[in-house]
Amino acid sequence: MTTVDLFDDDLPQIPDRVYFTIGEASRLCGVKPHVLRYWEQEFEQLEPDKRRGNRRYYRYQDLIMIRRIRALVHQQGFTLSGAKQRIHDEDMTRQEASHDDSKGMALREVIRELEQVRRLLSD
Repeated sequence: MTTVDLFDDDLPQIPDRVYFTIGEASRLCGVKPHVLRYWEQEFEQLEPDKRRGNRRYYRYQDLIMIRRIRALVHQQGFTLSGAKQRIHDEDMTRQEASHDDSKGMALREVIRELEQVRRLLSD
């Protein structure tokens, strides 16, 4: 699986802030505001906070998702539906890996407790 370059040299660094307006998100991600609004409809993972007057406020994670979509579509040549599928597949793989890690941690904890019990019984 090829990696997606979310931090392209042609894109500015994302400032360490909580919220970004649609204009700031557009500039930081190299995507026009109308494209961002369209992508919100297409990608369930992209859901900025909406406040009074329906103003959008994007979080840092939203900007990472926008850059991820942009890289898939503009750099790797995916269609929007292909990008959607790739993101879904990557998210599922990440969830499965996380689930497997938590199973492994739980198993190691059980083994450690059993070893403690064995030591107590052998003393």
